[in-house]
Amino acid sequence: MAQLALTLPVHEALGRADFFVSPANSLAVATVADWANWPQGKLVLVGPSGAGKTHLSNIWASEAGAMILQAGDLADSSPDALAIWGRIVIEDADTLAGDPAAELALFHLHNMVLAQGGRLLLTAQSAPNRWPVDLPDLASRMQATAIATLVAPDDALLSAVLVKLFADRQITVPPTLIPFLVARMERSFSAARDIVDRLDRRALAEGRPITRALAAEILDIDPAGGS
Repeated sequence: MAQLALTLPVHEALGRADFFVSPANSLAVATVADWANWPQGKLVLVGPSGAGKTHLSNIWASEAGAMILQAGDLADSSPDALAIWGRIVIEDADTLAGDPAAELALFHLHNMVLAQGGRLLLTAQSAPNRWPVDLPDLASRMQATAIATLVAPDDALLSAVLVKLFADRQITVPPTLIPFLVARMERSFSAARDIVDRLDRRALAEGRPITRALAAEILDIDPAGGS
């Protein structure tokens, strides 16, 4: 009989020691780390969901003493009060496009922070020239912002991401499972999150360990004779 799989909170480790650097992300990591030399004091960190934007922005915020704010909260925030921090992270900045209040708040916050020599780090899934921003002055300022891009993962990075996702759930898996998954899964961070979540739920529901055989069932492929 299948067991009830409870949805338990997942603790996501966001420290520098938990961020794996590979050729796929080393340039973006170096650019964020060189925040004293960002052109005009601002940077947009671009990458797909699960690429590590939040993790990297949390590392920067911790090291630079910055405040982290979700773009969706900007409309209800005071740019004057926020600008006092001097160093700000705006997560998912591309999602505020089309919200007049949020766009205006970001415009004022941008100007205040940079005018006092602060730093502004924004994360997004696409470059600013693709954001459907209605406020012309904000659009021009965002499009003039330097970009650091987290690209599709190589084998080393995808392996590290899978290891971290399992570790965040306090799951120990066989050493052969990670290369098995990397060789057969879609090469994206979102796919890695999905596979780990599905394996965890299936294992809990059926009372089974997470093995290559279970992974093969999840991926609907031949396990090639191993578990």
